[in-house]
Amino acid sequence: MAYKKSKNKNKRIQIIPLGGVGEIGKNMFVIKYEDEILVLDAGLSFPEDEMLGVDAVIPNISYLLENKKNLKGIILSHGHEDHIGALPYIINDLNVPIWGTKLTLGMVKAKLSEFNQVRKPELKEITPRDKVTLSDNIQLEFFRTNHSIPDCVGVIIKTPAGIVVYTSDYKFDQTPVNSLVTDYDKLAKLGKSNVMVMLSDSTNAVTPGYAGSEKEVGKALDDIFRMAEGRIIVATFASNIHRVQQVVNSAVKYNRKIAITGRSLFNTTKIARELGYLDIPDDFLVDLDQLENLLPHEITVITTGSQGEPMSALTRLAKSEHRNLKIANGDTVIVSASPIPGNEKMVFRTIDNLFKLGAEVYYHQMSGVHVSGHGAEEEIKMMLNMVQPRYLIPVHGEYRHMVHLAKISEKVGIPKENVFFAENGSVIEFSSKGGKKLKKVTAGKVLLDGLGVGDVGNIVLKDRKVLSEDGIVIVVIVLDDKKVVGSPEIITRGFVYVRESEELLDEAKNIIIKYFKKIKQDKKKEKDENVIKNGIRDKMSRLFWEKTGRNPMILPIIMKANN
Repeated sequence: MAYKKSKNKNKRIQIIPLGGVGEIGKNMFVIKYEDEILVLDAGLSFPEDEMLGVDAVIPNISYLLENKKNLKGIILSHGHEDHIGALPYIINDLNVPIWGTKLTLGMVKAKLSEFNQVRKPELKEITPRDKVTLSDNIQLEFFRTNHSIPDCVGVIIKTPAGIVVYTSDYKFDQTPVNSLVTDYDKLAKLGKSNVMVMLSDSTNAVTPGYAGSEKEVGKALDDIFRMAEGRIIVATFASNIHRVQQVVNSAVKYNRKIAITGRSLFNTTKIARELGYLDIPDDFLVDLDQLENLLPHEITVITTGSQGEPMSALTRLAKSEHRNLKIANGDTVIVSASPIPGNEKMVFRTIDNLFKLGAEVYYHQMSGVHVSGHGAEEEIKMMLNMVQPRYLIPVHGEYRHMVHLAKISEKVGIPKENVFFAENGSVIEFSSKGGKKLKKVTAGKVLLDGLGVGDVGNIVLKDRKVLSEDGIVIVVIVLDDKKVVGSPEIITRGFVYVRESEELLDEAKNIIIKYFKKIKQDKKKEKDENVIKNGIRDKMSRLFWEKTGRNPMILPIIMKANN
């Protein structure tokens, strides 16, 4: 690639990922020119295995709160949860306009409507090729991309310092379900515009060749529908409207009624139909409770749970816990998605359970029922060759994905030193003199647990881990002037089976009594209650570790006897 030198010698632009680098999900990228700030996407991610009880994770927006007077708006690339899911939790604190395409904003409205306390932000609809002037210094343009949900766009940010391109999630599908291909013309023109830096999707950089077309999935689904004699149950991402449409097309072709289960899928389907992105004939759509009046070969069920989520419809089916449906011999189950990294165990456990119940299961590794929505190596090369960025920041991927993207970029002529590996909170500044990393800003994970936002931290997670692994021991002691009244009471949960551990618990009680006798004899030191509790914890921990090799949470409770 040949690069032109920028004429804007003293102008600088900063790019700050608050999420979405070194991980899959919670995408959020800050673009800053002088004092003006805009945000690209606001997503959430699945909790990691050790985040016990956590529902989801969103980015830490402390930096945005500190600079919100300079924030011009939030630009959304598409409607997937890892790009819009954080909005209900942050929009109360960031009263700025939100730009997105018609379907993306439709999904945002539905999400915000579930949160009564959320203020109504100003939602501004854009279409591919629209131009938006944010300020005298920042202009936005958009270009259509293909992904696994309709209405996706890449974002072009034009500033006096140079042009930034955000690809978001993309692949090059020559035969998309909706027949709307990527805006190749726009991308080719970008290559002649001296793009300073590109933030590029790296998710599928480890995969050679091409990601494959959605039309290929349609053919695979049609073959399964043609051969299946019993009920067909299809699990996919709730937001994968293209995939839902293909299932509907096959169901209609083979005269099968269609039922939908899973709240998120039901809501997404409703929105997509209302906005014209999904075509389901009314006479084919039925409620779950109507299925008992149909023969097995007349039934198609579309469901959530392709990632093995514990409370999803497919997982409940696999455990025989679904209220309306039971898996039976002769059923065909199609899991039309690939596991997100970290979800593999849950997905394959669900598939195993479905096989045990007698179902014929088709999944991504064996049947062509899924293709990725992210471009593979050859598509990444195509994007780089068309846009020709001077600098590159791999995003939307774990570290190995980012490394593979860097290797691909070297193949097409981007110098190794022009590829910047960011961490969440990194500040990367670009100017005509080059790019450099500055001091990091606050970034990280905010955990969502029930109605709580950020009230579960590392200490709480550590306690949950201890409780889940070693249990809890509650020691109740009644004192009268530092003398134990009666015998200490020891209550255990998840530590030992009491009836088989009486000798251990009796030993623990004796140690506590001796400990208090020693305290009472020590006339020189006046020990407060916290010191005493810590002493009990220390002695109980030593005993239990020595006798059982376990380290339960120990909770001493000291009560004073009535005088």
